Amino acid sequence: MEALVFAEDLVGTGPQKLARRDPFHRLVADLSRILGPSSGLDSEDVDVEELQRLMENYVSVEADWSKYALADFTQGYTRNLVDEGNGKSNLLVLVWSPGKGSPIHDHADAHCLMKVLKGSLKETRFNFPRNNATPLEVIKETLYHSNQVTYMADELGLHKISNPDPENVAVSLHLYTPPNAAKDGCYIYNEITGKRTHVTQSNFYSAHGKKVGSFQTMR
Repeated sequence: MEALVFAEDLVGTGPQKLARRDPFHRLVADLSRILGPSSGLDSEDVDVEELQRLMENYVSVEADWSKYALADFTQGYTRNLVDEGNGKSNLLVLVWSPGKGSPIHDHADAHCLMKVLKGSLKETRFNFPRNNATPLEVIKETLYHSNQVTYMADELGLHKISNPDPENVAVSLHLYTPPNAAKDGCYIYNEITGKRTHVTQSNFYSAHGKKVGSFQTMR
């Protein structure tokens, strides 16, 4: 199994200071700047395409972001907080265990941009069930590779993300705004029955490169 390389801990340095050191932290600072002091992707004055362009322009270098890529192979994936921006967004690094993935879920009326930082990730999209007792219908499956970016919102359906590599981790960067799921949770769905279950997403495996408390992924 491929091992993650963890960068030296940078104590007392936030994204603005680190932005001078590497392109990843410049990206973090730029995303926060564009979102501004009082807006988010739910605001009319924010250009989603501009945020996506910034994420696409960043070329992943593991040494830049490995500080945040804390893994736990007893879980399907870990959610590691990088930045809370203006209080209306969360920027996370997710580390996907080999051969594992997320359940089918919605996005709690938020917007999500995902960039693959390492490896490949498979996205499977589904239609919302017509009622709470019908099987989910697959819309499409897409395999994303390192440095590719995709956008997801509830208007596009439900989805699940999985790491198809049975031996190596995959790592991705996620921008959620507003951070509804972190505050209020989201729904996961049973593919066969269509039944949905509310789950909380308020906990992170780490914050700003430091492991925090207990952690459990969506089941």
